[in-house]
Amino acid sequence: MTRVTYGLDETIRAYLLENQPDEHALLAELREFTATVTRSRMQISPEQGHFLTFLIRLTGARRVLEVGTYTGYSSICMALAMPPDGRIVACDNSAEWTDVAKRFWKKAGLAGRIELRLGSALDTFEDLIKERQEFDFVFIDANKEDYDSYYESSLKLVRPNGLIVIDNMLRDGRVADPSETELSITAVRDLSAKIAKDERGDRVLLTVGDGMTLVRRR
Repeated sequence: MTRVTYGLDETIRAYLLENQPDEHALLAELREFTATVTRSRMQISPEQGHFLTFLIRLTGARRVLEVGTYTGYSSICMALAMPPDGRIVACDNSAEWTDVAKRFWKKAGLAGRIELRLGSALDTFEDLIKERQEFDFVFIDANKEDYDSYYESSLKLVRPNGLIVIDNMLRDGRVADPSETELSITAVRDLSAKIAKDERGDRVLLTVGDGMTLVRRR
């Protein structure tokens, strides 16, 4: 046992990946392609993909809302883990990046199970609330300045006992530096402090990838 979380250096990370299930061949192809495009750091890591897959299967999620799709890695991870009647609503504002996602959804045979809503995620949230849609699982990985709004809207859309997963909650460790005043950092820092005291859900902040917060709506 240990009193602290183990820090991942490259040797330990390589060991971790060697002892995970194999990465799906299409996901590996997509990851390699995404490494060549603009802002490739926005893609989640393979270990985060395994974690999302595990959470989808653990919760039995059939209705998933994704906020921030980029080139489609996370949506494919989740869709492959869902039962045949599972559906994802994917929100993003970039036609360029999601055109890649759509290409890979089709290659994976998942195009009919993922609905892309292109435009402002805040507008999409309003539409989904008006439509009285309900989700089992929400994954948030988009612009950090609106994280609080995404979180509050997700609480309206996820069912009781449903799960909200929020990525990039450590921001390369910058959230822990009080001298960091960039809005994308302070927004995440403020949301973490808020969630820590939020009795509307059970919550935990994990050091997976760049930090992932999990909230189970009560």
